[in-house]
Amino acid sequence: MQDLTQQVQGAAQEAVMAAGAATQQVVDETTETGQKAMDQVAKSTQETIDKTANQASEAFSGLGKILRLLK
Repeated sequence: MQDLTQQVQGAAQEAVMAAGAATQQVVDETTETGQKAMDQVAKSTQETIDKTANQASEAFSGLGKILRLLK
């Protein structure tokens, strides 16, 4: 009877360890996916900032040319 109890306890421990490993894998994959999403958001935001800065620079440059022509 004690052998059976030990076998059941061993099987239960293995099941718990397997569930823990599976849970950790899901957490790792979710973390990686979240990091990739944040990287993409940061990249898109930087590209938008760069485009806006370039447009503003071109607008000011054009305004400067107009003001010189008006002198």
